Amino acid sequence: MEKSKAKGFFYGIATSVTFGLIPLFTLPLMQKGLSSDSILFYRFLTASLALAAMLKLKGEPFSIGRRDVPVILLLAVFYAASSMFLLYGYEFMGAGIATTLHFTYPVFVTLLMLLIFRESVSWLTWLAIVLAVGGVARLSLHGSELTLAPLGVVIVLLSAVGYASYIIAVNKSRVRDMNSRKLAFYVFVFTTLIFGIKNLADGGIQPVPDAGAAACIVLLAVAPTVISNITLLLAVRHIGGTLTSILGALEPVTAVCIGACVFGEGFTWREAVGIALILTAVTLIILSRGIESSLSTFIKRIRPRHA
Repeated sequence: MEKSKAKGFFYGIATSVTFGLIPLFTLPLMQKGLSSDSILFYRFLTASLALAAMLKLKGEPFSIGRRDVPVILLLAVFYAASSMFLLYGYEFMGAGIATTLHFTYPVFVTLLMLLIFRESVSWLTWLAIVLAVGGVARLSLHGSELTLAPLGVVIVLLSAVGYASYIIAVNKSRVRDMNSRKLAFYVFVFTTLIFGIKNLADGGIQPVPDAGAAACIVLLAVAPTVISNITLLLAVRHIGGTLTSILGALEPVTAVCIGACVFGEGFTWREAVGIALILTAVTLIILSRGIESSLSTFIKRIRPRHA
């Protein structure tokens, strides 16, 4: 059991760190003149080919039901929107800050579940939402002055909404029990088609400029796309979704470190406080049921008993 848990923590950390590497491979491509849409097309095309090879090697069938196609297309739209808005956000702010704002997606999962499925929200969840808003405000404001472009903040938060919608759609749709590798493969295939069409409508897909750019594309497709998806599944299997989600806090931490150390992005105490508020809010969202249960048990124990 302890060995299994240790593996789970390793996979969970690997998931967060690899996902946090997105700016490491994306920003050099943007500096070489590739547009966000072209980068995303190459990313998901390469990831689709990698997953197809994995399915083939494992002898897993590619077949899906006809009724699954519209659902997978919808998932691809949500996933494409999330990926697209995150990269667009890099044009307005540092990659570390953008990834931190994207990490508010558990808050949006809670809000969407409340609005669409009328799920109850506890006081602890509302506290987490207030902390998340405070964290975003701390990152965006210095006194009464905006330090981040309002449009950029909205764009990155839209990436969080897109990812939250993807998570909810997976959990509430008929494909929730589909083989995860197969589901990821078809989501990536449709996402590739979406960005292919978008690129063609905007004037065409840009060619890969050089071998260095090609290497970045392969690493972007493999590390924060394919590997992060596989290790995520392994982490959930060994330690469950809650602990895996908590370890996800390493995603923005990794991106912030890469932004500061590799690309020279500024990092101040104000930004540190904003990031800490957002990470606290997300942790409260994830642990809300356990905290409420523990508080209820504690209150019952200290409540005076009457004969």
